Amino acid sequence: MTLLTLLAAATTVPATPAINPTVATIISVSCLVSVLLATRIEKPQVGLKLPVLPLSIPAFIGAMCFGHIVGIGIVLGLTNIGAI
Repeated sequence: MTLLTLLAAATTVPATPAINPTVATIISVSCLVSVLLATRIEKPQVGLKLPVLPLSIPAFIGAMCFGHIVGIGIVLGLTNIGAI
Protein backbone atom coordinates (compact mmCIF):
# COMPACT_ATOMS: atom_id res chain seq x y z
CA MET A 1 0.00 0.00 0.00
CA THR A 2 2.77 2.45 0.93
CA LEU A 3 4.71 1.59 -2.21
CA LEU A 4 1.71 2.35 -4.38
CA THR A 5 1.25 5.71 -2.67
CA LEU A 6 4.91 6.60 -3.25
CA LEU A 7 4.69 5.56 -6.89
CA ALA A 8 1.56 7.65 -7.37
CA ALA A 9 3.27 10.67 -5.80
CA ALA A 10 6.39 10.20 -7.91
CA THR A 11 4.43 10.53 -11.14
CA THR A 12 2.99 13.93 -10.13
CA VAL A 13 6.30 15.65 -9.34
CA PRO A 14 6.95 18.39 -11.89
CA ALA A 15 10.25 18.54 -13.74
CA THR A 16 12.86 20.70 -12.07
CA PRO A 17 15.01 23.01 -14.18
CA ALA A 18 18.66 22.27 -14.83
CA ILE A 19 21.18 24.71 -13.45
CA ASN A 20 21.52 27.72 -15.72
CA PRO A 21 22.48 31.38 -15.25
CA THR A 22 18.92 32.35 -14.29
CA VAL A 23 18.72 29.74 -11.54
CA ALA A 24 22.21 30.64 -10.31
CA THR A 25 21.32 34.33 -10.20
CA ILE A 26 18.14 33.71 -8.22
CA ILE A 27 19.94 31.57 -5.64
CA SER A 28 22.86 34.02 -5.41
CA VAL A 29 20.57 36.99 -4.81
CA SER A 30 18.58 35.12 -2.18
CA CYS A 31 21.83 34.17 -0.41
CA LEU A 32 23.01 37.79 -0.50
CA VAL A 33 19.71 39.01 0.95
CA SER A 34 19.83 36.40 3.72
CA VAL A 35 23.39 37.43 4.65
CA LEU A 36 22.29 41.06 4.79
CA LEU A 37 19.37 40.08 7.00
CA ALA A 38 21.68 38.04 9.23
CA THR A 39 23.57 41.19 10.19
CA ARG A 40 20.37 42.35 11.90
CA ILE A 41 20.12 39.40 14.32
CA GLU A 42 20.57 40.02 18.03
CA LYS A 43 24.08 38.62 18.45
CA PRO A 44 25.64 38.11 14.99
CA GLN A 45 29.21 38.00 16.29
CA VAL A 46 29.08 35.11 18.77
CA GLY A 47 31.82 32.66 17.82
CA LEU A 48 34.71 32.93 15.39
CA LYS A 49 34.50 36.08 13.32
CA LEU A 50 34.86 36.55 9.58
CA PRO A 51 37.52 39.07 8.56
CA VAL A 52 35.35 41.00 6.07
CA LEU A 53 31.73 40.73 7.21
CA PRO A 54 30.32 41.74 10.59
CA LEU A 55 29.18 38.14 11.11
CA SER A 56 30.50 35.09 12.85
CA ILE A 57 31.20 31.91 10.93
CA PRO A 58 28.12 30.09 12.33
CA ALA A 59 25.85 33.04 11.45
CA PHE A 60 27.30 33.17 7.93
CA ILE A 61 26.80 29.43 7.38
CA GLY A 62 23.25 29.63 8.72
CA ALA A 63 22.46 32.61 6.49
CA MET A 64 23.83 30.84 3.42
CA CYS A 65 21.81 27.70 4.20
CA PHE A 66 18.68 29.78 4.62
CA GLY A 67 19.42 31.64 1.38
CA HIS A 68 19.76 28.39 -0.54
CA ILE A 69 16.49 27.06 0.89
CA VAL A 70 14.65 30.27 -0.01
CA GLY A 71 16.29 30.36 -3.46
CA ILE A 72 15.31 26.79 -4.23
CA GLY A 73 11.75 27.58 -3.17
CA ILE A 74 11.69 30.59 -5.50
CA VAL A 75 13.10 28.56 -8.40
CA LEU A 76 10.61 25.75 -7.90
CA GLY A 77 7.73 28.19 -7.58
CA LEU A 78 8.70 30.06 -10.74
CA THR A 79 9.15 26.76 -12.56
CA ASN A 80 5.72 25.61 -11.40
CA ILE A 81 4.00 28.68 -12.81
CA GLY A 82 6.03 28.47 -16.02
CA ALA A 83 8.12 31.62 -15.62
CA ILE A 84 11.45 29.78 -15.92
